[in-house]
Amino acid sequence: MGTVSLRLATVADAEQIRAIYNREVLHTVATFDLVPRTLEEQQQWLSERTGAFATLLAVDPTDPAGDVVGFGALSPYKERPAYRTSVEDSVYVRRDRAGEGIGTMLVSELARVAVASGFHALFARINAAGEVSIALHRRCGFELVGIEREVGRKFGRWHDVAIMERLL
Repeated sequence: MGTVSLRLATVADAEQIRAIYNREVLHTVATFDLVPRTLEEQQQWLSERTGAFATLLAVDPTDPAGDVVGFGALSPYKERPAYRTSVEDSVYVRRDRAGEGIGTMLVSELARVAVASGFHALFARINAAGEVSIALHRRCGFELVGIEREVGRKFGRWHDVAIMERLL
């Protein structure tokens, strides 16, 4: 992982981000999206992320499959004004690069950005069966604060969501 570094994403990175994300949409329950994003939708998603809600990329210029090996973003936790001091993270790592510490790099940096931006609480909403993602967030200082039962339906099954929180 010595060649992996973090940088801000630009709209020019949309295709590589989309490839990582759409694999999860089509084959896993890491996201509850059901339809893959188009390039235009991914570009729009990126253009809406600035400042505290910018997208971070994990890049490896030596990777022959493409230099973007993971990404993470902060999003508003809820729309109501009282929630403005809370944010939610989203982190995806290319499957062929799992287990290299890239997720830890991304979550740690997102937490640093959240602190620098004045947020108080950082949340992660994770499929409750996602043991790797839950362990990643625990390593990064998150605690399990609740389970939402059968709130998502994908691949013909109900899925629970684990709510994890880190006070900043």
